[in-house]
Amino acid sequence: MTHHLKFSLHEEAGTLALGVSLARVLVPGLAIYLRGELGAGKTTLARALLHAAGHQGHVKSPTYTLCEPYALTLNGQPVELFHFDLYRMKSAEEFVDAGFRDHFNGANICIVEWPENGGTLLPQPDITLVLTASGTGRQIELSALTDKGTQCLKRLDFAPNL
Repeated sequence: MTHHLKFSLHEEAGTLALGVSLARVLVPGLAIYLRGELGAGKTTLARALLHAAGHQGHVKSPTYTLCEPYALTLNGQPVELFHFDLYRMKSAEEFVDAGFRDHFNGANICIVEWPENGGTLLPQPDITLVLTASGTGRQIELSALTDKGTQCLKRLDFAPNL
């Protein structure tokens, strides 16, 4: 049983607003996969989400490091969020060899850009987001693939500015 949402996001402000709304529904153990072409807004969305979730500093794109960790506090509880960017990964085995699978443990939150480069070695996501550039804005489709993901999307309070 999946839950789907579709939005048209007006300019970058819409992507930032969605990141803020997504931060409000984060729960430990959540895995979110971001899909879309270069420039579709994946990193912009992840940055907005991280800042809205309480990260105060700079949010680096993990394009070269593959993974950036962030210590957050959600609902008074400490949680680690790992932001992955697998664009430059040469093989799916690199993901396993780096020990990244260990971060998908039910306690951490994992956000993965370019999950297709991890192949079948990546754990199943709770939510996938597909971003598509459209004029000055973006189209986004959110799909929940697990009960946890469905519960998060049902709590999502987002109304894009049209």
